[in-house]
Amino acid sequence: MMQATLRRQASRIITTTAIIARNTTRKTAVNNARCFSAQPAMDERPLVPGIGRGKTSTGLVGVPVDHDAVPKMIIKYQALLDKLAASDMPPSAQYRINVEKIARYRIAAAQNNLDDPEKVEELCNCGQVEELVIQADNEMKVMDMYLRNRWWELVKPVEIELNPNHEDDHGDIEWGEAPEEKK
Repeated sequence: MMQATLRRQASRIITTTAIIARNTTRKTAVNNARCFSAQPAMDERPLVPGIGRGKTSTGLVGVPVDHDAVPKMIIKYQALLDKLAASDMPPSAQYRINVEKIARYRIAAAQNNLDDPEKVEELCNCGQVEELVIQADNEMKVMDMYLRNRWWELVKPVEIELNPNHEDDHGDIEWGEAPEEKK
């Protein structure tokens, strides 16, 4: 079982590496000039300031522009899923369910829009792609704490009783009249 998990992880790493390599070897149509990032060159699309490869600032203090944020997102969110798969956290733990849903959604959004970070930002609706990478890093730290402390064992299921008919309530509570609104 462990070997199958390792094979899957190796396959994901190889696939992600190929995606990154494909995105970093594009040539430019503009005299082979360098763009604002460390990328070798731009693609055929025109450079538009503030958009895509023309983005020079995130507008957030301490968060630099990263033109490779989308492939990094895929790697980091896949690492979250791999860590959950290798853990002994039960599949029914709500934290695991939530992290898996978010990670899978963001991976799919990034894989389907590798060349369009603005579309990834729009789909994820949680900030810029640079922030999504930071969120993945932070989630990894939280997950480490969660796994180390085995917090899912502390959460007990809560019994919820729904009684839509308030007249069946068994209590001697007098609710009285609602207070009048001040105008």
